[in-house]
Amino acid sequence: MRLLIVEDEKRLAVSLARGLTAEGFAVDVVHDGLEGLYRAREGVHDLVVLDIMLPGMNGYRVCAELRAAGHEVPILMLTAKDGEYDEAEGLDTGADDYLTKPFSYVVLVARVRALLRRRGGTASPVLTVGTLRVETAARRVHRGEDEVTLTTKEFAVLEQLALRAGEVVSKADILEHVWDFAYDGDPNIVEVYISTLRRKLGAASIRTVRGAGYRLEAL
Repeated sequence: MRLLIVEDEKRLAVSLARGLTAEGFAVDVVHDGLEGLYRAREGVHDLVVLDIMLPGMNGYRVCAELRAAGHEVPILMLTAKDGEYDEAEGLDTGADDYLTKPFSYVVLVARVRALLRRRGGTASPVLTVGTLRVETAARRVHRGEDEVTLTTKEFAVLEQLALRAGEVVSKADILEHVWDFAYDGDPNIVEVYISTLRRKLGAASIRTVRGAGYRLEAL
């Protein structure tokens, strides 16, 4: 999953990005409202973490403009303000959730995962594809009764395939959601991770659709 953090406190933004990256997310960071609106309008992010007090354009306006343009990306608002009126204003402009600084990082991650599950239309954090079970919240994978140990990036790639099981997922889609926009390395890195997943899950579990991408199939 690819997240966008719009936060002008650079130390906080970097800290959040590092933590969420360690959780398996691809994370983009910008530090002002106008840039945040521009990035969010691209439509490549699965969730936006949005500060309210921003230079250029405040978070309320960013959120309102996104909703007015028809963007339904989940938005988690962060603010140093407190009080029920501030929270109400944030939610009224279209935010999906709200956290007041200082906040617990554990709570933030839980809120992010809950919003992503809600967007996916399922209350369950478990994706099942044949004998494969992917627990997105616990970040555990089982093939039948056996647990399969994956690295953070391996899990993120598998999660993208599992979310669209039976469909073809392009290399570009995987890069877009597992690596951030600043990644300028070899796009064939995706093939490396696919090869590793096949070795761990079974070669027949991930099919290559020549010229199109990869498909996770039930076994």
